[in-house]
Formats: sequence, C-alpha cells, structure tokens
Amino acid sequence: MAASSLAVLVLAAGAGTRMKSGRPKVLHEIAGASLIAHVLATAQALAPERLAVVTAAHMSDVRAAAAPAGSVIQDSPRGTGHAVLAARDFLDGFRGEVLVLFGDTPLLMPRTLENLVATLRGDESGAVAVLGMELDEPGAYGRLVTGDDGGLHAIIEAKDASPEEARIRLCNSGVMAFDGSVLFDYLAKLSDDNAKGEYYLTDLVAIARAAGRTCRVVMAEDPEELLGVNSRADLALVESVWQWRRRGECLSDGVTLTDPASVFFSFDTELAADVSVEPHVVFGPGVSVAEGARIRAFSHLEGARVAAGAVIGPYARLRPGAVIGQGARVGNFVEVKNAELQAGAKANHLSYIGDAEIGANANIGAGTITCNYDGFGKSKTVIGAGAFIGSNTALVAPVTIGRNTIVGAGSVVTKDVPDDALAVARGQQKTFPDKARQIRAEKTAGRGGNRGDETE
Repeated sequence: MAASSLAVLVLAAGAGTRMKSGRPKVLHEIAGASLIAHVLATAQALAPERLAVVTAAHMSDVRAAAAPAGSVIQDSPRGTGHAVLAARDFLDGFRGEVLVLFGDTPLLMPRTLENLVATLRGDESGAVAVLGMELDEPGAYGRLVTGDDGGLHAIIEAKDASPEEARIRLCNSGVMAFDGSVLFDYLAKLSDDNAKGEYYLTDLVAIARAAGRTCRVVMAEDPEELLGVNSRADLALVESVWQWRRRGECLSDGVTLTDPASVFFSFDTELAADVSVEPHVVFGPGVSVAEGARIRAFSHLEGARVAAGAVIGPYARLRPGAVIGQGARVGNFVEVKNAELQAGAKANHLSYIGDAEIGANANIGAGTITCNYDGFGKSKTVIGAGAFIGSNTALVAPVTIGRNTIVGAGSVVTKDVPDDALAVARGQQKTFPDKARQIRAEKTAGRGGNRGDETE
C-alpha cells in the first residue's frame, strides 16, 4: 500500500456512558493495552501519511494516550459526519484516500483495511467504500442498501429505517474509506434532518451517488473483527475473542498450551517455538520467553525476560525487570523483581529476590529474601556464581556474597562475604537439658493441676 496516499482518522469523542466509568471508553483495556492503542497499532501497520484521533475538548487523557498520533478536537459533538468535518485543517491539501475508524473497535486486522482501501482505489469513479457484515440480528446497526449492479446505494440508520429496510441483514460496520479530494465538499452538504438530529457520515453515500460517483461494499471475512465496545459486557466479549485469536497464533507458531482456555496473554507477549505453558498462566505486558522454556501452572509474569530452557513455577511471580537466564529455575511461591538470575541459577522455593544479581549456578535456599528496601530507598544484592544460600536467610542490601560462598541456614547477612567463604550470622544455640519438663510441671501446678476444662 502506498503510504503517501492514505490518511487515517480514528473517531474517539464518544462519552461511553454505558461503561459507567470515570474513564473515557477508549482507555479501557483488553490484553493490557487500551482500546484505542489497539486501533492505532492497526492503523500504523498501514503506514499512513497522516494519522489523527478525533476527541472531545475535555479528553486530554485520550489525546495523551494516542501520542504521537495527531489530534483533532470536535467541539460539541454532533455525529460522525461532524467528527470528520472537524479534521478539515488536519487534512488540508491531502488528496489521497481517507480511512475512518472507531476507537472502540480493537479487533480489526490490517489486511481487512488494506482490502477496503484497495477496493476504493481500484474503482476510477469510486468515492466511498464501506466495510460491511451480514448479521442474523442486525439490531441497531445501519442497513446497507445495494442495487442490482452490486453497488452501494444507501446506508439507512436503524432509527430511520422503514420496516422493510429494517429486515435487511447486510449491515454497516462504521468503517469507511473516502476519496479525500471530494470528502469535505460532500461533508458540507450534510443535513441533520434525521431522528437523532446529527450529521451522519453514512449520508455521504447518497451525496456521492448524486454526484455521479460509485460506492462499494467490502465484506469482512470475519465479522468478529468488527465487534465494538459499548459496555462492560462488550469489553469482556472482545477480550475473549482477542485471547482466543492469540492462543491460536501461539499454537500455530509451535508453542504448547496444555489448556489454552486458561492462559491469558498481553498485546506484546512473545513466545518462541517449543515454549511450553501449563494451565492458569497469566502474561502481563512486556514478557518474552525463549525457545524450550517451560512456564508451569498458576504463574504470573510481567515485564520479564525468560531465556531458553528456563523453568518458571508452578505458582511463581516474575515482576518487571526480572531476567531469568538459560536453564535457570524459579520455583513455587518465588517472586523475582528487578533481578537477574544468570544461567543455571536456582531459586526453587518460597523466596523473594528483588533488586539483585544472582550469579550462574548459584542456589537460593527456601525462605531466602533480599531485604532491598529500608523504608527510604532500594539497594542491591549481588550473589556470586556458584554460591549456596542456606534456607531462611535474610540478605540485607546493599550486600555482596562472593563466588562459591556458602551462607548457613537462618543467617541474617549484613556485611559482604568474600569468595569461597562460609558465612554464618545467627545467634548461638543454647540447650537446657530437662528444662521443657520443668516448665510444663510449673505451668500445670500453677493451674491447680487440672487442664481438663481447657479447649485445645
């Protein structure tokens, strides 16, 4: 597609009242990214010369989320035609095709839009191309009225449709492409004489035909691409469709998903071939997993990199900044944050590894924690290659444990330990023979020797 001849406008000024939210509708998320971020990513895949989001004046948060895309403000929104008309200055001098999308329709694929624009370009007299779909229950969708020649004759909004027109199953998705050289001339002819008192972009079909230009319908291959979000129920449905689409892609790419339905991905999750993912795993944003790694059940990963052959979980949590080296292991109820476990390192049980560097083949015993926060700031723990950290150890950062060092179980380490040393930092054990029997006798005597009225 010739990038220099395409402009994209994303309409996002709607209030979204059915979401019952203090946030604009298009900032709600699926797969860890806002609805409008998904739409913009699809638009950017077309490499348009110009790209802008149309918002209401008070939607500064939407404009910030859409950056670096341009922005257009629609004062006192009065329909889709009015929204596109607000972009007159933004499109000043532009003569190519103008593609109009909606910020609440995140499932569209680039190839679908490429086909729509190509259809418009392939018709010398074409002025409008509309993405259509057939629905058994059209509901509130506008109806597409076509002629014997296959051309699009009109788009009738549901509220304005006659009983006969309401029975039409061919529906308007709202996604449209226009010849930019005549777009604003046609917009100037719009009327708000309709049930809503708005300027309908869809009325451009009739205006174009009156000018002797042709209009076309392009059928979407998969109607699910055109699902929009108007409510929380819609949001959940779109999330489900997106997740199943991504699961299918992973399976096709050579990833093993033991129970696909229980695995959830983010928009940018990267899994290499031969990765295995067990049930009930959640991938937050910013995760990449290299070939042959295994993510075991009930694990949560976000902002993490996992190298080839590593094993994560079950019940592990990788937080942002976690880097797990080749063949390393992060086991059950282990949390890793802003820390690197180098090749072959192991933290298999009940540990917290934060703001740390764990050397190759080091072993972190059960219950070990890096005490990285003193109430004011974070400090780093460095553990050398081959070190062995005994169970239930607290490493008070900043601290460095040398290569091949052994730290005794139950230690609280506050000072650096050199290579090849043994460090034990705990109180000396004292044993008092027969003392336990004496204590029991004293306690029993103090209660009159009768414990039968106590509840265990």
